[in-house]
Amino acid sequence: MKIALAQINPTVGDFSGNTAKILDYALQAAEAGAELAVFPELSVCGYPPADFLEKAAFLARADQAVAELAAWTATPGATAILCGTVMPANSAEGKHVRNVAVLLRGGKVSFVQQKMLLPFYDVFDEQRYFDPAAEQSLTSVGEQALAITICEDAWNDKGFWARRFYPLDPVEKLMQRWNSSSPRVILNISASPYWQCKRQVREEMLAALAQRHGAIVAMVNQVGGNDSLIFDGSSLVIAPDGRVMARGASFAEDLVYFDTNAASGAASVLGDEIAATWDALVLGTRDYVQKCGFSKALVGLSGGIDSALVAAIAVEALGAENVMGIGMPSEYSSDGSKDDAHALAANLGIRLEMLPIHDVFEQYQTTLEPLFAGTPFGLAEENLQSRIRGGLLMALSNKFGALVLTTGNKSEMSTGYCTLYGDMVGALAVIGDVMKTRVYKLSEYANREREVIPRATIEKPPSAELRPGQMDTDSLPPYEVLDPILEAYVERYLSAEQIARERGVEVGLVRSVLKLVERSEYKRQQAAPVLKVTRKSFGMGRRFPIAVKVQV
Repeated sequence: MKIALAQINPTVGDFSGNTAKILDYALQAAEAGAELAVFPELSVCGYPPADFLEKAAFLARADQAVAELAAWTATPGATAILCGTVMPANSAEGKHVRNVAVLLRGGKVSFVQQKMLLPFYDVFDEQRYFDPAAEQSLTSVGEQALAITICEDAWNDKGFWARRFYPLDPVEKLMQRWNSSSPRVILNISASPYWQCKRQVREEMLAALAQRHGAIVAMVNQVGGNDSLIFDGSSLVIAPDGRVMARGASFAEDLVYFDTNAASGAASVLGDEIAATWDALVLGTRDYVQKCGFSKALVGLSGGIDSALVAAIAVEALGAENVMGIGMPSEYSSDGSKDDAHALAANLGIRLEMLPIHDVFEQYQTTLEPLFAGTPFGLAEENLQSRIRGGLLMALSNKFGALVLTTGNKSEMSTGYCTLYGDMVGALAVIGDVMKTRVYKLSEYANREREVIPRATIEKPPSAELRPGQMDTDSLPPYEVLDPILEAYVERYLSAEQIARERGVEVGLVRSVLKLVERSEYKRQQAAPVLKVTRKSFGMGRRFPIAVKVQV
């Protein structure tokens, strides 16, 4: 039996667009001779739909879309469709909605598989909405029996995980029911978001599952950006011996075929994680801007490496004609930084407008002088420059209908080395989940074919340039020291003592860094959405109170 895995990029709530995309890929699969086209989890309504699931009209539109898809399967030459959607719960008790896979053929819904394991960690909150399945069943298409699972249902193999989140293993239960002579086939429809090294873990886990049950395991994954989440696709077909038979493209829509009677084939090799992170940020930026109904972006260009990297990502995502750089030099901006901003704009082919802020800054200081009299130049004046720049960017955003992309990195957001309502102003934090040391690696990647980010930008010491001679190291440890401490605390929740031992640094230094992290929570919870590319990013997957008193 020939099966097609259609990794598509749906948009939450776009039932007509998602339905059209499913039908387009199903038609391609049918023309290629596939008997079944398989689509990702909740591909009909988009993932994650969040509180839209509380709206009756949303569920009704999902039902209408499924009916339209089912009707198509009755047309001559059509393939069967397996896709993810939402349905009302069967019971008057418990949650009122189900996360399901529906098998459509012959003009009707012929089989429904309800998701059993509902993730509740990190960015996932499915137990808030969905009623879990009490049991699951096998089904078949033609002579081929199929075990259908939905994302998390395949992530609880006791032979792979040292610690499991759930007592049940849906795959094991389904395999115990297998009594067919046809090859064992486990289909998994997923909406599994990307973070660094996630693709490798996913592959190893599915390979272990295939070997344990002697089955072909085929996983089709959503691709595309939805708010902070980026889905990488990277759909997989694993042979019973654990070899990868086929692999879908990463960070692009794709159609992957396999035959259940030919469990062999060679797959492409996964690329490195710097390249994958770059592709993820480009895809996440493009989809965020375009799915929000915009086409253009603004980036404040300081001449520094962070804004240069964001501009380079934006150009690849949206095209040079849709990105404008805004330079806003003050009296503390070096000539080198201004030159670097001009060089970057020329390399990228984007429009650059310079709006000096000296006069505006002077006017603010004059207005505030009666209250600031007798106080030294300090943080208030530094942040005032940043807030002037934020105000100018938002004025241009309103005037020209372009989204502002913030340029702060994860090191800055972690320590609060950023200005609320200043450099944090914007619609999307493109590199808010990228540590400073990784910013440099991504910048080198941006220059892989030609110089995009000026060499001078990469080589000069980082500085906010808000006072004479300012350097980042005036306020923070060197980033090569700081970033591993932040990674251990923010992403792995290690204690100060554990970090000090692991990194071989003084515990006092570690505690000083952790105090910066803890007292900056109020800033992060007012920040723009952050594109998630690590296991633990700032946003909905990291939940901490603001008003706390903790010992670090």
